[in-house]
Amino acid sequence: MIEFLQQLVNGLAQGGIYALIALGYTMVYGVLRFINFAHGDIFMLGSFAGLYLGPRLLAASGLGPSYAGVALVLLVAMALSALAGIVIERVCYRPLRQQPRITVLITAIGVSLLLENGGQLVFGANPQSFPDLIVDRALDIPAAWGALSALTITLSQVLVLGATLALLVLLRHIVNRTRIGLAMRALAFNPTATQLSGVNLDRVIGFTFGLGSALAGAAGILASIQQPSIDPLMGINAGLKAFVAAVLGGIGNLPGAVLGGILIGLLEALVVGYFSPTYRDPIVFTVLILILLLRPAGLLGSLEREKV
Repeated sequence: MIEFLQQLVNGLAQGGIYALIALGYTMVYGVLRFINFAHGDIFMLGSFAGLYLGPRLLAASGLGPSYAGVALVLLVAMALSALAGIVIERVCYRPLRQQPRITVLITAIGVSLLLENGGQLVFGANPQSFPDLIVDRALDIPAAWGALSALTITLSQVLVLGATLALLVLLRHIVNRTRIGLAMRALAFNPTATQLSGVNLDRVIGFTFGLGSALAGAAGILASIQQPSIDPLMGINAGLKAFVAAVLGGIGNLPGAVLGGILIGLLEALVVGYFSPTYRDPIVFTVLILILLLRPAGLLGSLEREKV
């Protein structure tokens, strides 16, 4: 039982990372109906922003490895990732908006390859150690908690779960309680009527890309705190699994993306804990095949009928 609970803790921490990345996929799909396959590489850019700027920001602010230092690095990485997402949308996707979707999809794959190979050219192909933003250690669980005191819960896991929860609450507020969030929901529902209502679609779409990219950048920092070895190709696997999570929950559905990310994280942890890390990736992608065969709309999604 303790082993099972330990894997649940590990899975929740990893699932939160996938959920943050999956939200970017599902928001872009909601407003434009295409998959931004370069999104996983924004996750990578967020990690490298923390690698190069983290130590300098901590030294300049005098914070040192601390929660406040993590918050500072996280905000800067999110801002830079958001800027990267907005630039990619403006330069690569906006000119093709009236073209067939397959054209934009191929362009997204090209942007992904550009970021990956450009990252190897600029950052180097070898893995690099992420700086210590906090002094990680296992928490002391009181013996009064009985068998639960045998669990190993680290500060980094608590930080990841807390930051993920805070970002999800902030995203929910933006989408449901702000004017730009209302415009995003209207654009996802009916682009033509939204434009006729006087909404600047370019601004809303750019904001959507920026918001999703900021979450991916935050995921890059949080993932690197837990697994402090990063490289320019780290976004491939994480991006694909987050895409699986978005499809599992229901592409275009924000709660579905969170649910899918958590489920994929839990599934990975259980497979690694009870079987072997070798089976982790095959089982995750098997889930994608099964969900496409049995429930194409995902767990929380719904099929849309289109007139022809």
